[in-house]
Amino acid sequence: MENLVGNRLPKFSWYESWLVRRSFDFIGLNYYTSYYATDAPDINANPGYLTDSLANLTNKRNGIPIGPPAASTWLSVYPRGIYELLRYTKKKYDNPVIYITENGVDEVNDPTIPLKEALADGARIDYYDEHLYYVHTAIKEGVRVKGFFAWSFGDSFEWNDGYTVRFGIYYVDYKDGLKRYPKLSATWFKNFLQVKLPTYSDLR
Repeated sequence: MENLVGNRLPKFSWYESWLVRRSFDFIGLNYYTSYYATDAPDINANPGYLTDSLANLTNKRNGIPIGPPAASTWLSVYPRGIYELLRYTKKKYDNPVIYITENGVDEVNDPTIPLKEALADGARIDYYDEHLYYVHTAIKEGVRVKGFFAWSFGDSFEWNDGYTVRFGIYYVDYKDGLKRYPKLSATWFKNFLQVKLPTYSDLR
């Protein structure tokens, strides 16, 4: 990073560097999708945040998508990616405490469909079920995941897409006082969280 970003990086004194060394309490990871990356050594003609990695990113390989598309063009469903990210973070950063601070998938906001149909978000349930499976697999392999936050509780304004997509497990009615209605994914999460996990004494 120092070689690629150069003088755009802030300067720290030795003492300032010492103060922040290993000072984090946990690492927060946002995960939605994965990309293929190819080397692009000449991409940095106009240096910036999006080109500093010297890589081209794509969600297709030989014309085949990495996973099923969601509503946002940048989001393809690839659950195994969260497992690979967790394993990488464990190895790279000496097995830190990790919180999944965002994870979710969107659907198109179609104001013409009935509310009952809008609440039936089976694809979102599948997304969370598969991603949590891989999170659990990583935990069993020693990754220290201590929390998981779904993005998001309710439908909201998205930076790239405005109100054209919905990420929430609660439907927000933008035309009727922002009333909230639980989607099927909210009920799924409620049931998922109420499952009694075995304790040590149960396993003896």
